[in-house]
Amino acid sequence: MSSGWKFEVIQKTIDEADNQLSVSMLCEIAGVSRSGYYRWIKAADVREKREKKDREDFELVLKAYNQRGYSKGARGIYMCMVHWDPPVVMNVKKIRRLMDKYGLVCPIRKANPYRRMAKALKTSNVADNLLKRGFTEYGPRRVLLTDITYIPYNGIFAYLSTVLDAYTRQILSYVLSDSLEVDFVLETVEKLVRDHGVELTKETLIHSDQGCHYTSASFIQLVNDKELRQSMSRKGNCWDNAPQESFFGHMKDEIDVSECKKYRDVKAIVDDWMEYYNSERYQWQLAKLSPDEYYGYITTGVYPLKGIINEREEEHKFPKTN
Repeated sequence: MSSGWKFEVIQKTIDEADNQLSVSMLCEIAGVSRSGYYRWIKAADVREKREKKDREDFELVLKAYNQRGYSKGARGIYMCMVHWDPPVVMNVKKIRRLMDKYGLVCPIRKANPYRRMAKALKTSNVADNLLKRGFTEYGPRRVLLTDITYIPYNGIFAYLSTVLDAYTRQILSYVLSDSLEVDFVLETVEKLVRDHGVELTKETLIHSDQGCHYTSASFIQLVNDKELRQSMSRKGNCWDNAPQESFFGHMKDEIDVSECKKYRDVKAIVDDWMEYYNSERYQWQLAKLSPDEYYGYITTGVYPLKGIINEREEEHKFPKTN
């Protein structure tokens, strides 16, 4: 531990009007050297300049932390700043140091009591697990993950259905509903095909758990009609749909619906966060880009941060796809 705080105590003691102790005596009591204390005194200007620079840099960290109203960890702050115009490049270790120094706390993932839907109804309409956790082996628009989550507010629930591209982490389609009727899950697939159908192929997998919505005759028929392949996780195994589970966890950490009284209030917050997530929520494993930027990068080969951050070229080679 640094002796700086001891030197500060010695200095404050010496400055007191009723102090009768010498520097040598105070240093001996504190267990520090007198020469060390005098070096600390001489370095006052350096410390003041360093403190001023830290405060200035922390203002940038705080600005990034609060950007779009969603708090972030050190990596999220780093990626946010390098996307500014002009970009700001700050070492992640320095960001963590400043966050610790000034008490800026990264949100901690909370246990989600609504993580899973009700147990799947007993049914024979269960598809094979074709995916087998090969989330990023086939390229964009080849593995689509879908699920439903509860969003509690004002003593009731809203229900969110999403489709996530496992490769780019983009949310390609989502529907918020005030009811658990199967229709909103069907609407999610309809929106997916309407907005991204040209990018899908007959090899595209749509992977879910064994929830009753996904084993329903209407969902199975819709998937077949849209010429998609259906895949399901093993029963009770959340790891088979891990990226989708992780997405819901991060979303619930970052949105705040505690003050919402009406369904439309929740919808406004979800709509804003979804737009933020796809376009501005940068992810370290996506070459420090947002999901939309990453999709543009792997389809065009143009890296948006080229020349801004120093990265080895091999870190930006496209992942292998089949």
